[in-house]
Amino acid sequence: MVSADAVHAGQAAYKGWILKWVYDALVLGFSNHALWKCPTSGLLDLYNANVTSNHLDVGVGTGYYLDRCRFPDPEPRLALMDLNENSLSFAAKRAARYRPETIRCNALEPIPFDGPGFDSIGVMYLLHCLPGSMAEKAVLFDHLRPLMNSGAVLFGATIVQGSAPRGAAAQRLMDLYNGKGIFSNRQDTVEALDHELGKRFPRRDIALVGCVAVFRAFAD
Repeated sequence: MVSADAVHAGQAAYKGWILKWVYDALVLGFSNHALWKCPTSGLLDLYNANVTSNHLDVGVGTGYYLDRCRFPDPEPRLALMDLNENSLSFAAKRAARYRPETIRCNALEPIPFDGPGFDSIGVMYLLHCLPGSMAEKAVLFDHLRPLMNSGAVLFGATIVQGSAPRGAAAQRLMDLYNGKGIFSNRQDTVEALDHELGKRFPRRDIALVGCVAVFRAFAD
């Protein structure tokens, strides 16, 4: 059973000043390229290839990808979902031109949402911040699946360990983040993620880019 304290620890680091001054430069500008070996430009390509004009983003960070990706329609329906009020507010302001709806909730619990479904759902760099084993984290997919329209795509990326190649500096930073509760990915592997996706979605694809598992899964 995942504790509420563990869930809180994974998102507590996203304070306003970190979102404004640190996150994009440190994570997207440095760590992705130098440590995780998964360039931010490639993750933006993932958005551009999969985002639709009816999109839900879960675990929104700073809203970097929503701000820079190419929506198929200039006026998409956009919803943002996160437990952290700072992230929701920051991302909503960054994507204000799309008039996003915001939903504050813990996606490891049943999601209180009864609106129309979505054609795409982004889950970027969320799973490695969630506590528990991959099987425990995967309840997220159970809660998001009812929000997906027929044929919808769920896509994202997460930092993994196991067979993933990683240098000494990357491992040290992962160990530090795990010790602080910011990450919880000591047991996360690309194989475990593929297994959990396969239990829930008839079609999926997954690739390891550096130590980042990049994935897509399609609703039937």
